[in-house]
Amino acid sequence: MKRFVILFVILVAVFLGLGFAVLNAGLVTLNYYFGRGEYPLSLILVATLALGCFMGMLAGLGMYLGARRELARLRKEVKLKEKEVLNLRTLPLKDTH
Repeated sequence: MKRFVILFVILVAVFLGLGFAVLNAGLVTLNYYFGRGEYPLSLILVATLALGCFMGMLAGLGMYLGARRELARLRKEVKLKEKEVLNLRTLPLKDTH
């Protein structure tokens, strides 16, 4: 059921995007540093969205890698502590009476 809902949402998004592209098919002049060109408005918007997503992923990559590094360090620490606890449990008890 969950896959059906996800597939339905994706199909709705695709059809909305196609409708948007058809409604905004007019050419727009794009001036950039090395020249200029005429492109469909929908293509420019999709390219801008893709570039923004890519830059957002690059910006979050540092935090993600830092969190992964900390997770590895903490897992190593937990493994060491568990080994220490296991060693303490296997030590014989000394009777001081």
